Amino acid sequence: MPKPRIAVIGSANIDLTTFCDRFPKPGETIFGQNFDLGFGGKGANQAVASRLCGADVFMVARVGSDLFGPATIENFKKQDIDTTHVKQIEGASSGVAPIFVEPNGQNRIFVVKGANDFLKPADVDAAADLLKTVDCMVMQFEIPLETVYYSVQFARKNKIRCIVNPAPAQPVDLKALDGLDYFVPNESEAETITGMPVKNVDDAKKCAEKFLASGIQRVIITLGSNGSLLASREGMEHIPAFSVNSLDSTGAGDAFIGSFAVFLGEGQPEGEAVRRANLYAGLSTTGVGTQKSFYDRARYDAEWAARGKS
Repeated sequence: MPKPRIAVIGSANIDLTTFCDRFPKPGETIFGQNFDLGFGGKGANQAVASRLCGADVFMVARVGSDLFGPATIENFKKQDIDTTHVKQIEGASSGVAPIFVEPNGQNRIFVVKGANDFLKPADVDAAADLLKTVDCMVMQFEIPLETVYYSVQFARKNKIRCIVNPAPAQPVDLKALDGLDYFVPNESEAETITGMPVKNVDDAKKCAEKFLASGIQRVIITLGSNGSLLASREGMEHIPAFSVNSLDSTGAGDAFIGSFAVFLGEGQPEGEAVRRANLYAGLSTTGVGTQKSFYDRARYDAEWAARGKS
C-alpha cells in the first residue's frame, strides 16, 4: 500500500516549561526547580503524529530568525518531515509557549505566536505544486484564519481532502468553511464556537447539527475519555474511547488529528479511522509531553492487534 501523503499547514512553537514552588510576586525573583524545552505547536505536533503513523509528511510553516528557528527546522528533518516550505521570517521571533508549573500541577501559559502569524495565503500559493500531490491537508487555528480559509478553498478547488482543527478556539466564519471535509473540535472548542454547552454525547449531537447546517460536510467532536462523535448529513455515531492509564492528556487532540489523517489515507472507512485514532490519542496520554509521548507505528500496531477487536 502506498504511504498517504499529508501536508500540514500550521504552527510550530517551542514549549519552555519551568517548574517552580510558586509563581513570583510582582518585582520578585525566585529560583525555579527544573526546566524543560520541547518542540510543540499544534501544527508541528500533528505533523509528527502523522509521520510516526507512517505517512509522508510535508510541513508548511514559518519560524523566527532566533535560535529556535533553525532548531525547529532541524527537529522536523530528524523526524523525516519535508521542510521545503518551512521558512524563517527575518526580525520575527519563533512561536513560543512559556509555561510555569507549580507543585500541585497548576500551570500558567503564555502563547506568543511570533512567526506563525506571518504564514499567509501567498505562502499556500507558493506551495501549490506540492499541495496538489497530497492526499490530505491539515490546518489548525494557531495561524491566521485568513490562511486557514484560503487553504480550505484551495483544497476544495483541487479536490484534496481537508481537515480543520479549530484549536485554540476563536470566533470563526463558518461560511468560509463551506464544503470542508472534516471539522474536528473538542468539547470546549465546539462550545466556544457555537455558544452551546457540550457536556455529554447528546449535547455534542446538537452542536454538530449546527456545524453541519453551515455547509461543513462532516464533524468529529472529540470528547476525551468519552470517545468521539462522528457526524454527517447521513447520521451520527458515537465511537467510544479505549481504556488507558492516562498520565498527561497534553497533545492528545493533535495525536488524534495526525493519526486520523493517516488512517483515512490508508483507505479505512470513516468510523474505523475514528476508532483507530481514538486508540492512538489515548495511548499518547500514557506518556508525558506532546511529541515525546506519541507512539510509532510498530508500537501502535501491537496495541491495536491486542485491543482493536475489543
